[in-house]
Amino acid sequence: MPTLRALECFVAIVEAGSITRAAALLHLSQPSLSHQLAMLENELGSPLLERLPRGVRPTTAGREALRHARAALESADRVVQAGRAVATLGEGQLRIGCAGSMTAGLVAPLLRAWRRRHPRVRLALQERNSADALASMITADEIDIAIGPRPTRWDGAVDLLAQEELVIVFSAGDPLGDHPGPVAISALHGYPVIQYAGPHGLASWLDGLFAEHQVSPEVVIRTQQTTSAPALAAAGLGAAVVPISGVPAGFAGTVHRLDPPQSRDVVALTAGRADVLVSQFVASVKATGLRVPAAVARQLEAV
Repeated sequence: MPTLRALECFVAIVEAGSITRAAALLHLSQPSLSHQLAMLENELGSPLLERLPRGVRPTTAGREALRHARAALESADRVVQAGRAVATLGEGQLRIGCAGSMTAGLVAPLLRAWRRRHPRVRLALQERNSADALASMITADEIDIAIGPRPTRWDGAVDLLAQEELVIVFSAGDPLGDHPGPVAISALHGYPVIQYAGPHGLASWLDGLFAEHQVSPEVVIRTQQTTSAPALAAAGLGAAVVPISGVPAGFAGTVHRLDPPQSRDVVALTAGRADVLVSQFVASVKATGLRVPAAVARQLEAV
């Protein structure tokens, strides 16, 4: 396979019309330049240049090879330019996965700011309701970075971004939600609650929390969407334990802390490769942090 250096030497000789001038332009000795040409001619099995009393000119094979040699060098240059553009955040694509509950509270504001700073970087977003599902997507090279809770197993790179509080929400007028202050987990024994469907990461976590406190609530409905749980609670179906990033800004019910308090790590998972886009995005997430809607924060302070 011809090297780019050999093609560069061949094109330079043709354009300069002389091996001597081409060697000077490329800062090579004439023997080195002649060696590159000889290797290329040997690879192609045909002379590429005809020696004249004053200079050289391409043979028939040389004219045909010249066209493709120039195209190959132009393609190589585009590769270099594309790589440099990505390295300076001028181009490229970033494939992001995130927990569904974090899209509005964390990822959406970050993507908006990132888009303004780096408009030529293409962004692709996929949402999942399980940290393990996000981890599997990185392993399968379907995404470059995952933002969400810690998965049960992960061997790649992990960056701790924040601690996210889990809160409990009620409809307006709910007898338990009307009491001020944090809600004891023990108070949920026999109480109607909204639980998550099996594949959802919070389903097993809540089962473990209830078992730890020897609580058996009445599960009235299950949902696969974290963002649906507050809406179901506001409709009066029961209480819902949700990540604070999953409480909408216009939530019509009440929001309380749990007693004892509950939180989870929010992490960024990557495959561990040195990648400029990924590392810069992780840095942006850390700088932005979790943004709790002001109305939700006021409710928590009020109770």
